[in-house]
Amino acid sequence: MPSPRSVPSLHFADAELSPGLVNCHTHLELTHLGGGAKHQEPEFLKWIRRIRELKDATSAEAFYEAAVAGVRDCWARGVTCIAETGSTGVVMRALHDLGGRGIVYQEAFGPDRAQCSASMQELEKAILQLRRLATSQLSVGVSPHAPYTVSAPLYEAVAAFARREKLPIALHVAESKAETALVHDGAGPFADALRSRGIPVEGHRCSPVAYVMQRGVLRSGTLCIHCVQVDKADVDLLRSAEAAVAHCPRSNATHGHGRSPVDLFRKAGVPVGLGTDSVVSVGELDLWAEAEAAGLRGEAALRAITMEGARALGWESEIGSLEVGKAGDLAVFSPTVPDRPLPSPTVVLTVVSGKIVHQISAT
Repeated sequence: MPSPRSVPSLHFADAELSPGLVNCHTHLELTHLGGGAKHQEPEFLKWIRRIRELKDATSAEAFYEAAVAGVRDCWARGVTCIAETGSTGVVMRALHDLGGRGIVYQEAFGPDRAQCSASMQELEKAILQLRRLATSQLSVGVSPHAPYTVSAPLYEAVAAFARREKLPIALHVAESKAETALVHDGAGPFADALRSRGIPVEGHRCSPVAYVMQRGVLRSGTLCIHCVQVDKADVDLLRSAEAAVAHCPRSNATHGHGRSPVDLFRKAGVPVGLGTDSVVSVGELDLWAEAEAAGLRGEAALRAITMEGARALGWESEIGSLEVGKAGDLAVFSPTVPDRPLPSPTVVLTVVSGKIVHQISAT
């Protein structure tokens, strides 16, 4: 087939063309906090508090610069679709300004029932602003953060808002044993921390997955981040709700949470994509390293960070493979993608929707 006129032709020797990679969970607004923060607080709750302090000390300009740097870093690694979870909205701005692809889940917080109305007002205001930046390749969702930061009424209010506005949902759930203790028994470090703030806590005698199911948060397309502390009953709930999982194996290992039962998810038909989480958890946003940590190599690794990631986000009809009719999202790796993910192959070209967003060499 002859090449179309006026279209540049790029040649990369000893390289391999691949679909663009899909990062199913990250926090690019925290890119500036990389470089060792994860080691300063080995206890998970204290680590969360430390990250909160660092965020509070960050200016709006610094957040935006971090987001831009994070997006460009993803492109340099062959990632063409980013699922961001954050509170500042800067990654939406960065992706819009740079012409990137992704979905930005705006976080909602409020563990005290009395905060529900104020939290919803804040969320709705943020969504209104972010929707102005939405494009055919950039969308908005909501993220009621986690069971230890979101009250039952707030979960229900966010779920109702998402249904009304037709917004996708993502949430951190079943990540740690401390979270399970909070939800099931009303005990443990999260419960103690909430009570110290005068916030009543009660056990619900169920798993975190069952709890958010009861709150109406689990539905078709809901992205459940981490899902480490789960059993077969939880997997069955996820399957019945037609939810998906963002698996972050290196982050889970860093914080000592354990291993997610990925085989159970796959046998049940629950879509599973890989995510890096943030640089303050894993250092580098390397999806090949996540595949390695998940025990995947070769074609299985490549499929996990392309088509399976696209399916987890509900975008498999647009991205995840190189097919006629799909978006022109691709990456060129040199040398050829190895049988094992590490060391990660060099990315010489990244293209999002037909536009070159990263290039280091061509002949």
